[in-house]
Amino acid sequence: MKILVCVKQVADTEARFSLAADNKSLRYDKDTVYRMNRFDEFALEEALRIRETINPSVVDVVSVGAQRVRNVVLRAKEIGADNGFHVLIEQEGYLSPWTTASLIASFAAKNTYALILSGAMSEDDMHGQTGQMIAGLLNIPAASSVILQQLKEKENSIYVEREIDATEREAVILKLPALLTIQSGINTPRYPALSHVLRARQQDITTIAADELSPNYGYEKIENITSAAATRKCVFLDGTVKQKSAKLREILRGKSLLT
Repeated sequence: MKILVCVKQVADTEARFSLAADNKSLRYDKDTVYRMNRFDEFALEEALRIRETINPSVVDVVSVGAQRVRNVVLRAKEIGADNGFHVLIEQEGYLSPWTTASLIASFAAKNTYALILSGAMSEDDMHGQTGQMIAGLLNIPAASSVILQQLKEKENSIYVEREIDATEREAVILKLPALLTIQSGINTPRYPALSHVLRARQQDITTIAADELSPNYGYEKIENITSAAATRKCVFLDGTVKQKSAKLREILRGKSLLT
């Protein structure tokens, strides 16, 4: 069985950024640390678990983006993926779900994957659309926010339960090939084993220029990005501890929080 896992490189949650001059993109600091999207870690782990139960199986991983994205593909191989593919887009900046989906779908169409997995969403943009768009472009069934999966190899299908809310699930059976977007909590992602790290660093990552596939850049564009307006004011109290305590007491009394 051939499994494809779609991973994304995102800036660490502690990264500092500012709004670019065009008000259409974000500008990250030079020392920004990038890592694998955490939702995709669950998707990769699920693929590796399937490989452990169904033999023979191969887990490929693909990521779309600038040159630095190669590192997240290497990380996936260090964790246990068999093959890594980097769809290279030279320029930095925002990639819409449609652009990413069109590139991955074009790549996947040239291979025969029984199952495609991705995270339920990305931590940075949180669109939650890329996986479903890939399935639509490939004309295969899809299930989103999957919290449990059971592969039925003999029936050439997969049973999944998708999270509707905190207390309810929907159970569906999909014919293969199919695509699942994986919800966090479905498993516990593993740490890289030393043997996998050494193997990954000795093997090549296949780089594919985006223009060799079928990118679609014109489906949507960012019109504007704005910062949320402040809705509350902050008051700093000066003076000694006793003076600040008295001022705070008066403020709370003024708001009827103290009598």
